[in-house]
Amino acid sequence: MDSAGQDISLNSPNKGLLSDSMTDVPVDIAVAAQTPAVEGLSEAEEEELRAELAKVEEEIVTLRQVLAAKERHCGELKRKLGLSALEGLKQNLSKSWHDVQVSNAYKKTQETLSQAGQKTSAALSTMGSAISRKLGDMRNSATFKSFEDRVGTIKSKVVGGRENGSDNLPSPTGSGDKPLPDHTPF
Repeated sequence: MDSAGQDISLNSPNKGLLSDSMTDVPVDIAVAAQTPAVEGLSEAEEEELRAELAKVEEEIVTLRQVLAAKERHCGELKRKLGLSALEGLKQNLSKSWHDVQVSNAYKKTQETLSQAGQKTSAALSTMGSAISRKLGDMRNSATFKSFEDRVGTIKSKVVGGRENGSDNLPSPTGSGDKPLPDHTPF
């Protein structure tokens, strides 16, 4: 069967055009004849196999040409539609991410991390409650009450003078008859 008579167009608009970049070297029958044949093959069988090999190699060349033409046509269609390589990459990444999300490994990892997050949240909540309780206990302790009373006394002395109509703080020397100079803040 002659390979030139076969219909392998695959609906290619460039049927029969040779690609400049796609060339193949056919088998040289003279070189093939010099290689020793496998024992047990007659000369007729060997010749038949060599003819079939040449035919298959011709078909491979033709298919490469058709594929190259289809790839060019595909590129033209994408360019006309405004589809860029970046758009294709974006779609591939989106599909890949979706495939990852539906995988069993991702689902198991997500479930494990969710459980770990819940346990961590519960532990932090428990720790926060314990700290709050300890601070409450500390506030009710005698030491804290004594400290609170002292701070309250100091505050009443500082604020008390202002509440009585005087904006002056008591003098560290004890002489309350001189007002402190008025300093404006920055």
